[in-house]
Amino acid sequence: MFLSPYFKKELQLVSVSAQQASEFAKGVAQDFNPIHNVAAKRFCVPGDLLFALVLGQYGLSQTMSFSFEGMVGDGVKLVFPDSVGDSFTIFDDKQKQYLSVERSGTNTQCEVQIESFIRSYVAFSGLNFTHVLVPMMRKHGVMINPARPLVIYESMSFDLVSFDFNHIELSLVEQHLEIDGKRGDVTLKFELHCGDKLVGTGRKTLVLSGLRTLEEGGLNEMVERYESLRVDYQGV
Repeated sequence: MFLSPYFKKELQLVSVSAQQASEFAKGVAQDFNPIHNVAAKRFCVPGDLLFALVLGQYGLSQTMSFSFEGMVGDGVKLVFPDSVGDSFTIFDDKQKQYLSVERSGTNTQCEVQIESFIRSYVAFSGLNFTHVLVPMMRKHGVMINPARPLVIYESMSFDLVSFDFNHIELSLVEQHLEIDGKRGDVTLKFELHCGDKLVGTGRKTLVLSGLRTLEEGGLNEMVERYESLRVDYQGV
């Protein structure tokens, strides 16, 4: 499985080092959020890697939903039981809860399908900040705190109408931002295609914290900082 370099498993305990998490964020998801940098004071494992590890361990089900409830730190030992039901929760070895999963319908363990699904979805996530959230903030005249930019991955879900695919492409079809004081709730709806055939739909929700009135200088600085991390990593 292509995820092998990004985690360590001993019996039923799965852990992700800061280096592994950072490599996944940058190398697979093209996500340069500084919170995934190895030396970040508020470092956390990408939610997309947790999502990917669940699919790698338990397969891809026709209908799935993921609710993210905690930020996983460097080397935290997560319990991944050998078998689970249609509703389960990922805890650490101290019983702290991080992720709740519900699933139903047909389940596939096909590595080709699972890898394509993961790669397509996390690549979409990696583009969220510069291609989706920044234009959305400009449109609504708000921005997150440039000194402590925090975007919280809240949930994602999807429904597959067909398993007749070896390759999936994801496209954003709807986006919405609801503002309540300093909080912004973002909903992104997407479609999953194999060629010209629709194979599924899904949605992702994010929370923008510390909203304030838009200042172009501050927003541009965040974008430039994000872009510089990409350039430094890719060497282009």
